[in-house]
Amino acid sequence: MALVLVTGASSGLGRNTAKALAGDGHDVVIHVRNPASLTDADDTGWWKGVVTGDLAELDDIHGVARQAAEFGRFDAVIHNAGVMHRPEAVTVNTVAPYLLTALMDKPARLIYLSSSMHRTGSTDLRRLAAGPASYDDTKLWVTTLALALASRWEGTTSHAVDPGWVPTRMGGRGAPDDLTAGHQTQAWLATHHGVTPATGGYWYHQQTQTPHPAAQDEEFQARVIQTLENHTGVALG
Repeated sequence: MALVLVTGASSGLGRNTAKALAGDGHDVVIHVRNPASLTDADDTGWWKGVVTGDLAELDDIHGVARQAAEFGRFDAVIHNAGVMHRPEAVTVNTVAPYLLTALMDKPARLIYLSSSMHRTGSTDLRRLAAGPASYDDTKLWVTTLALALASRWEGTTSHAVDPGWVPTRMGGRGAPDDLTAGHQTQAWLATHHGVTPATGGYWYHQQTQTPHPAAQDEEFQARVIQTLENHTGVALG
């Protein structure tokens, strides 16, 4: 049985991932932006706990990290939360995963939600701190963070996952990919033994793919981490 945190779990892929893990007997802590979204027994009976906060706000990100710390060290953290629109996309999609990673105890497994759209993201990191940045940019940067962390800490693995373009509130009703397959890879990476590669994979439907070349470039990885450290004032450690 694993203790897993899933961010952005009020609906969509995050909720499906959390329910799949809880249904398999794991202890799942969910993050939601607004506690009012949890209104009935179905919303509360599944979970080990709930942490709340708006990941578009730096103070709230710190608060989420403090709330999560009350549960101890997680076996896995799935950084699922994401938004499409500016200017929140940079903070929610890139800065929040970085800050939570830097502030929380190191889990055994880290999983970051990417997107196929990361392949058209920009390597101009001035956009991270000063804008403007697109959704594609933010997904390139968080993918780079995931792969940079793959060999940084002994005892912690790190992967990036493209869930596909699925029919969620963010993806839209006409999205062509399979909604069920959209959450299976991250749940599998959080709990399955014998994953190959053990760390540093870019995954789509339980198969590895080749990400944007910059995401695997050690010099760019170092620049992304340095930019995030400068932007947040929090060192990765």
